[in-house]
Amino acid sequence: MSYIHRGPTSLSTNILSLLPTSPPNPDLAIGATSTIPPTPESLTENPAFLNIIHDTLRKHAHSDPEVIAQAAMYSSQAGSALGSGGVFSPSRAPPRPRGKGSQASMSKPSLSGHVSEAQGGMGGAGKGGYIHVSDQRQPPDFGRVAWPEDIFGSLELDAKGEFVDGHGRYQEAGTYRVCTREGVLGLSAYLRGKVVERLREMEEEGKNAVKS
Repeated sequence: MSYIHRGPTSLSTNILSLLPTSPPNPDLAIGATSTIPPTPESLTENPAFLNIIHDTLRKHAHSDPEVIAQAAMYSSQAGSALGSGGVFSPSRAPPRPRGKGSQASMSKPSLSGHVSEAQGGMGGAGKGGYIHVSDQRQPPDFGRVAWPEDIFGSLELDAKGEFVDGHGRYQEAGTYRVCTREGVLGLSAYLRGKVVERLREMEEEGKNAVKS
């Protein structure tokens, strides 16, 4: 759930935030939009907010039950296809933008040619690899990779399907978009809670700084 607040300087501008506080702190907001619901054209994203997202995922993504389930599937018979959150991949390269083509006219990327190489548990070469931490506004079909604009980043797994260094060494994808034609910011319940928790901490820190 996102909260919609009237802009402080214009009634035609709306501030989107994960916090109910009014007036909102623009530095902690998702962004500003002239239309509701927002569109990729109307929403001006707040770069600072996306940094907060990545910092939070870097600390907590490996503890998300849904991400843990993906990692567990790595060493199972379905180890190559990691459900709604993304697909296991041996590649270190970040996801590529899909270009200017419309979504309806393009097919989603698949695992073709990479299954046996990526699959360390069943029939693979025992190699490590990566799972994607993805937005849930448009879950990919089973065995498919999420659109680049829906991928927050990746976590590294070893050959046993365990997070490298205990936390997976989160890497930003560099392709994520807060708003697409499918909606705005679809974090899992666990990660959304962690982001809101961090935003509340920062909001309180800002209030204390003003008082002092």
